[in-house]
Amino acid sequence: MLIVTCAVIRNEENEILVVQRGEATDHPYKWEFPGGKLAPGETEEECIIREIKEELSMEIVICGRLPEVFYDYGHKQITLIPFISDTLDEVPFLSEHVAFRWVKAKDLLTPDYSEADVFVATHYLEQTKIEERDEEELIQQADDSLTDITDLQAIVNNMMSMKEAEWVATSALENPAIFSKLFEYSLSSDKRLSFRSSWTLTKVCDKFPELMYPYLKKVVELLGKIENESTLRSFLRIISFSDLDTISSSDQGKLADFCFSTLNSGYSAIAVKAYAMEILYKLVLIYPDLANELYTSINILMEDSSAGITSRGRMILRKLSSLPENPKSSDYKV
Repeated sequence: MLIVTCAVIRNEENEILVVQRGEATDHPYKWEFPGGKLAPGETEEECIIREIKEELSMEIVICGRLPEVFYDYGHKQITLIPFISDTLDEVPFLSEHVAFRWVKAKDLLTPDYSEADVFVATHYLEQTKIEERDEEELIQQADDSLTDITDLQAIVNNMMSMKEAEWVATSALENPAIFSKLFEYSLSSDKRLSFRSSWTLTKVCDKFPELMYPYLKKVVELLGKIENESTLRSFLRIISFSDLDTISSSDQGKLADFCFSTLNSGYSAIAVKAYAMEILYKLVLIYPDLANELYTSINILMEDSSAGITSRGRMILRKLSSLPENPKSSDYKV
């Protein structure tokens, strides 16, 4: 019997990622939750993280587990092990599938799935209903717990829904000590804690970016040392919405160097490159002389990139072409 893992991947809008198999597969054009076979010597958790990175170039953090599905397809029998996970990556880079969709929970049973994946979708919806029913009680318990800041780490680590994350973000707006702790946890070596804390910080900074300004200098200094790509993506998103005039010229230079290095690297995640472009555009508004270098880097990047990166690159090039002190608009490939 084959042991296979799959991931129910949720984005920031609480939508779920489904992917479509190609024609030359044993389930042609069926939709499924991405994943793959367990390799010798690896744990089920290691398997799903590896498979998602290989198949989709996405970083995920495991948040929970659904019941195993045993299914006999006739030509093979499988044990499908589903994990609930979150991501901050917006666009998967498809290497084995022909299409992807972000589906709202209410529409999760709509795609034409492989048979085993129907059970995964059903189990996820059943668990979601239980979580929604109990959510007010969970948040009330968290309200009581946050009277003691030492319980924040456990609360962040055990968040299972977008509503809980937004509640913690609201608490951080009201209590500077919570914001400070979230920043500290974002730099943790615990990948789950780091991801969830930095993700929650993005929720705060989307509404009140100025709360991050006292921390920007440290963030810029640490960018090249952050190994967790999901955390890095969170920080770059926060920076992209920040007023870069609030940091020193030397830190602006460090930020520009890091972002250019990211664009020119063959190993950076798609979402990381996308935010690096946005940040560099904001730096061009401060230092117009950077425009030519950004223009060249984006065009080189777009020569062999995914649709998501190409679309983002064209958008930045269009904005660059409208700046009077930058190269002539005719020089830009948009």
